[in-house]
Amino acid sequence: MTGTELMVEVVGWTGALLILAAYALLSAGKLYARSPAYQAMNIVGAAGFVVNGWWHGALPSTVLNVVWMGIGVAALARARTA
Repeated sequence: MTGTELMVEVVGWTGALLILAAYALLSAGKLYARSPAYQAMNIVGAAGFVVNGWWHGALPSTVLNVVWMGIGVAALARARTA
C-alpha cells in the first residue's frame, strides 16, 4: 500500500467514525440535530467519504456524500441566520 492509498483509507475511516459518532451522540441526546457540532461532524465525515469513494470509483457513494455535505452546509447557514 502506497502512502497515498493509506491516506485515502485513513480519511475514509475517519469520515465513517465521525458520522457514526455524530449519530450516536444525537441518539444519546448529547447533541441536537440543529447544533453546529452535529452538522460539522456530518460535513467533515461526508468529506472523508467523498475522498475515499472518489478514489475507489464508487460514484453513487461519492454523490450521496456530496449531497450529505450540502445538507449540512445549508443547515449551518440557516442556523447562522436564525
